[in-house]
Amino acid sequence: MSADNRRILIIDDERPILLTLEALLGRHGYQPVTAATAAYGLKMLKDNSPAVVLLDLQLPDAQGLEMLEQIKGENPDTQVIILTAHDSLSNAIESMKRGAYHFISKPYAAEELLSLVEKALEKQSLLRETEQLRQKAQQLEKRLEIAETQLAPVFTSKAMQELHELINAMAPSEANVLITGESGVGKEVIANVIHSRSRRAAKAMVKLNCAAFPQAMIESELFGYVKGAFTGAMNDFPGMIAEARGSTLFLDEISEMPPELQTRFLRVLQEREYRSLGSTKTQKADFRVVAATNRPISQALAESRLRADLYYRLNTFQIEIPPLRERKEDIPPLVASFVKRFAHQLNKPEPEVTPEAFQKLLDYSWQGNVRELQNAMEYAVVLAGHGLITVKELPAEVQLPAALQRSERNNHHPQRGAQNLEDLERDAIVQALAQCHGNKKKAAQVLGIQRPTLYNKIKRYAIEL
Repeated sequence: MSADNRRILIIDDERPILLTLEALLGRHGYQPVTAATAAYGLKMLKDNSPAVVLLDLQLPDAQGLEMLEQIKGENPDTQVIILTAHDSLSNAIESMKRGAYHFISKPYAAEELLSLVEKALEKQSLLRETEQLRQKAQQLEKRLEIAETQLAPVFTSKAMQELHELINAMAPSEANVLITGESGVGKEVIANVIHSRSRRAAKAMVKLNCAAFPQAMIESELFGYVKGAFTGAMNDFPGMIAEARGSTLFLDEISEMPPELQTRFLRVLQEREYRSLGSTKTQKADFRVVAATNRPISQALAESRLRADLYYRLNTFQIEIPPLRERKEDIPPLVASFVKRFAHQLNKPEPEVTPEAFQKLLDYSWQGNVRELQNAMEYAVVLAGHGLITVKELPAEVQLPAALQRSERNNHHPQRGAQNLEDLERDAIVQALAQCHGNKKKAAQVLGIQRPTLYNKIKRYAIEL
């Protein structure tokens, strides 16, 4: 039992009894504190958070039974033993009704009192452990609920349904996971879900974004350091590996980790031990690693951004999340989820999305993937009036005509083969209109032609605006 849990508060107005109890408890490894009045006793209770209180019923400034009720009301886990010369049956019954752990009369037998104190401590310890487990269970349920809420809407497309099945199968294992996909597809969301369904879910997942720190700092963030390890190391810092003990370590943008540090981290994965910077002490590593990168693996390996040996170590399971433009059927449930979330956050009625606005959302290319869609829906919910999200509540780039949006997609996926001059001219006009968000005057200026000429060409090429 920890030292904090062995603190005993004695409240009694008789000084000899205070001194005797203080000496007795101190000799048996307890940490006694004393108070001769109810008022000082309440102050000591607040300042010391004792596990057990020995309380006299007759105090100069309060009735002991009222004091007992106040103690249990403010500190329900604190165990109170009534220790009094007024040992009437009615006092004993009333004390137990008001929450006393036990009632013992003066003079007392030292062995009996010590036995009661130890049992009261055990009960208090069990209550605290139960409360801690309850809180952990609530936190786990909350994290799982959040993870499920984040991921559930994307299970419409076949690709995401298959991904869901893979996660269910591998999450409970200790296998390493590598998540790939473009920026914004939800790699961290997937990592959260994997952790929430793992056997390490009782502890919060530890996250390190390798692209968010200068390369010189990543090593100290990951491994930690001892005081004086380098200039500016004023205190010990345990590091992410230590913080992730018993949990999951999520390394985002793993390909941005310096190659020499990748080698050191690989040794940690192989040997399950490490040293903090400036330390000679070897520590055990106990974490499951989930890593992610938005670079194509073949590119990262070819450019030596990701060491092949670390890649093979991480790649027990590889999860590739397809971009949103390749799974448009996921847009409606995602939109519904985001609208509901942001309406709740803003404490406003959940607006409906008009069919015209929904069509714009389906036509848009979503180069920023789910993150861009999320931002767009937050923007729309903020602006939504009269319970509707219309086209005008959508971001300007989403409002572009379908023809211009198709052009944007073609820019990312150009067709093979040569184009004739008319195709090139049409594409130039469409791109200029897209760049100027449909403003013909600005587009004409960009193209270096007169507005009437632009109007004629729009009509000639049947460009819909």
